[in-house]
Amino acid sequence: MTQPRDTRPDAAPDEALDVPLSELRPALEALLMVADQPLDTTSLAAAVGYPTTEVAEALGGLADEYDEQRRGFELRSVAGGWRFYTREAHAHVVERFLIDGQQARLTQAALETLAVVAYSQPVSRARVSAVRGVNVDGVMRTLLARGLVEEAGQDPTSGAHLYRTSTYFLERIGIESLDELPELAPYLPEMADLDDDVLGGAPPPPSTGPTPDETLPEQ
Repeated sequence: MTQPRDTRPDAAPDEALDVPLSELRPALEALLMVADQPLDTTSLAAAVGYPTTEVAEALGGLADEYDEQRRGFELRSVAGGWRFYTREAHAHVVERFLIDGQQARLTQAALETLAVVAYSQPVSRARVSAVRGVNVDGVMRTLLARGLVEEAGQDPTSGAHLYRTSTYFLERIGIESLDELPELAPYLPEMADLDDDVLGGAPPPPSTGPTPDETLPEQ
């Protein structure tokens, strides 16, 4: 029987972690159960003391096992790691459980702003405002606070701060990379087609009032 390897730098060469091979899958399940973000194969392998190849194989086996048994949850590979998710077929049960007001949600305005950032990134606030036709300062602050959007340097020409979606954004919508986003970008106006005055010097439209706090549930 192959024994797991001890990855501790001070361990003796012939010392192995006391985790039998038969316990690899339960050990992975225990770690994934308490994870608040996707865990990559390397981190999981270091935690359980097994080679990454064996851990990757075990994760795939667990995912297949849950699918075959039609469990109410599934093990998904998203944003470069692995995490448990509620199975989509039972979404209506979860939705009924999460009554209105139990969790803060994103408004339609925030979702539209997030979509513009996702398909046009890296992008400045002024450009997002130009696309939406309204001031987005308040909404952008909310998206930054929620960790869905992050700063991505400065525009070399205007010096404006640029923004992009975060790894947490990928995790929340359940995809590995931005390449998996639906083909919606052709429906957004090209930045070059927007008025130079709007993009370059003119300020974004004034805010008409406080932005209501927002249909992504917070965790």
